[in-house]
Amino acid sequence: MKNLIKPVLAAGLMLTAAPVMVAAPAAAQSAQGVAVVNLPAVIANSNAFRVAEQQREVTYKPQLDQAKARQAQLAAQINPMVTKLRADSQVAGADRNALQAQAANIQGLEQSGQRELQTILQPVGLSQAYVEEQIRGQLNAALENAAKANNVTLVLSPDTVLYAADTLNLNQAVLDELNRLLPSAQIVPPAGWEPEAVRKQRAAAAAQQAQQPAAPATSGR
Repeated sequence: MKNLIKPVLAAGLMLTAAPVMVAAPAAAQSAQGVAVVNLPAVIANSNAFRVAEQQREVTYKPQLDQAKARQAQLAAQINPMVTKLRADSQVAGADRNALQAQAANIQGLEQSGQRELQTILQPVGLSQAYVEEQIRGQLNAALENAAKANNVTLVLSPDTVLYAADTLNLNQAVLDELNRLLPSAQIVPPAGWEPEAVRKQRAAAAAQQAQQPAAPATSGR
């Protein structure tokens, strides 16, 4: 059975990448003021992110435990059905319509189970998105401060660099700045808080609705 507990990604809410080791400290000079920064690695290694990950396991333990228990229940229900379907499909002259009906039933249970688990884990996903938004709110300042301190005028991401023998690795400098600007993050969002992507969607929808011409009034007789 598919692992039904997945990070809740409502509107791109969550940072799901595992922490990546930050590269060695920056060299004294860069090649013509060029540096490379792996921002996902910096975020994942920041104090705010790592502490929030630990705190979330405690704060949202009821939701995590509920989701884990429900996942076990779904597995106990679906796994025998999958085993039966495999066995039935090996029978000579098996009814294809019956097999398709079994498969559809299994798929329906998996999908409904996924939706149920996402509902249970929604507070966890919102917490992850809230922490990430706080970190990204300080990331540009941390990057700019680190670049100025190291006389860097151009910063590239690792996936845009094919060869960089003498290019400055700015990861540690940016990480230090980020830890200074945001030593910790709040893990519980305020009531009614929504991720930035959702807020932008709502604002765009409201703006589009405001631009639509009003329906002409009809006069009654």
